Amino acid sequence: MQRQPPVAPDDEIERYVRTYTSLLRSSGEVRIRALEESHAYSGSSLHAGALEPAPDVSAFAYAAARLPDEMPRIVRVVLGQSREVFETAGFEVRSWERVRTRGRRRPLRFDGERTLAVFIASESDIDDLVPILVAWQIEWNKLHARLAPLPEKAFSPPDPAALCSALAIAPEDLEALRQALRPEAFDAGLAELRAHPSDLRVRVLAPSYSQYQRAAQRWWSGVVPATLRAGKAHATPVYFVSSNTHAIANLVGGYARRHRDAIVRYACEKDPEALREPVEKAVESGDETLLLPLLYYLMRGWIHDAGGDSRMREVRAAEAEVGLVHLAEPGHILVDAQGVEIAKLSRDLLDPRLEMPGLEALRESDAYILNIDYPLGMAAYHLLSRVGQGVGELRGIYVMGKAATLNGRVGDVMLSSAVYDEHSRNTFLLRNAFTAASVRPWLRHGDVFDNQSALTVRSAFLQNRNYMNAFYRDGYTVLEMEAGPFLSACWELGWPTRVPSDEIVNVGGDGGLEIGLLHYASDTPYSRRQSLLSKSLSYFGVDSTYACAIAIVRRIFEREIERRRAGG
Repeated sequence: MQRQPPVAPDDEIERYVRTYTSLLRSSGEVRIRALEESHAYSGSSLHAGALEPAPDVSAFAYAAARLPDEMPRIVRVVLGQSREVFETAGFEVRSWERVRTRGRRRPLRFDGERTLAVFIASESDIDDLVPILVAWQIEWNKLHARLAPLPEKAFSPPDPAALCSALAIAPEDLEALRQALRPEAFDAGLAELRAHPSDLRVRVLAPSYSQYQRAAQRWWSGVVPATLRAGKAHATPVYFVSSNTHAIANLVGGYARRHRDAIVRYACEKDPEALREPVEKAVESGDETLLLPLLYYLMRGWIHDAGGDSRMREVRAAEAEVGLVHLAEPGHILVDAQGVEIAKLSRDLLDPRLEMPGLEALRESDAYILNIDYPLGMAAYHLLSRVGQGVGELRGIYVMGKAATLNGRVGDVMLSSAVYDEHSRNTFLLRNAFTAASVRPWLRHGDVFDNQSALTVRSAFLQNRNYMNAFYRDGYTVLEMEAGPFLSACWELGWPTRVPSDEIVNVGGDGGLEIGLLHYASDTPYSRRQSLLSKSLSYFGVDSTYACAIAIVRRIFEREIERRRAGG
């Protein structure tokens, strides 16, 4: 079939990708400054001020949130897939300090001096991390150039008006800078900015396809013993879900429902995020479905307030009693997994929105739900491929995740039946297991749009206004990062060859593997009021997140009930 695939009208983004891809093939270190020009001229929507002399504080804050607080001390960033890969290159990362970021789940190690080790699960980690490093360095050096000439008295203590004037930024940008440097360390952060420029170097160790497959195998080896039938994973029917680690656990585990009074008391006493009033109104209404989303959202804060680790162990033990096992960082890959033995679930503890005729038949189910904490980009392909090789039968694949919407609002839900994948350049067509009717009964505030077309992008930074306009004109209104790789794996699960490239590809369909895609809008890049990925969902995101999760669990229950009744 002849087709004209959607292509952006300029190739600045593609030129940028080719630049860092080719340079990082080098066996040595690459200076980040070698990538600054192609980055700046790519016109990234996340870094609109890259070419401006004034600092782009939004871009700096976005990058800083996805890098560790130790970044001002770091000179060398090394990327690799495993401890063995690092150690072969002379980096003894086992003894290095674990460090974390506020906005990205990725294993990191710091040697305490000047080197950061980054564990990667796929090439998408490179597409994600490299632009973040470049943006951080560009904006760090702009800020340094403006702060360095200031006299010492301007910092003792820092004068907000003088800082705004010197940096040529608005007061709200100064607050964003404070958050980027962490409020409790703002003075020290300013001193670091003033003291020295940034000259980062990056190196990628053995970025081979086989190494990514090995990483997926390590992950699977860690998943099987804890979450599926020991020694019988190859014969276990599985419903595969990619979502998060809280929604399905809360819906089927029942811990929040059992501790309703304690969580309500915590909300009324502490008033976290000004949620006391909504909690009180929900309690007064007597509508449990109005209160439960608040309980689910507040449970994390309540756990931390009530003792942290010890309370979390109590939660995990209670969940295990009803067939739910949680596994953190299997195989040292930062994609958590949960196994749910359907037959062990307690009907009394299920969220009432999961109630349906025939639930008693689930006690005879032989299937598991394998839920993973949504992986980044091509890691989705590697992990699902490994799951497909290791289980007896995949009865359904359901993917839930965040996306940017080009024509909706934050909190809306989009269900796609076509996906253009930038990795394979394929257009995937599928019969989505979900329609608007699957989600709408459980969504209080947003809208649901089915029959949408999604675009799987390489990275949040690798988009610009022209790029988004071009795809929007072709009808692509959902921008996300995992659907294409998941669908590539789905195709290979049903065909004897590798997924093709630059073709129209049908996946699933009548009699084939059931596939469901649900995305909830977290960003509106066309909005005049906010830029790409600038809005945190916080409690506002609970509505759409749980509406999607309810639709997934109900679909799994419906299919299992049908199978039990049919004697399957």
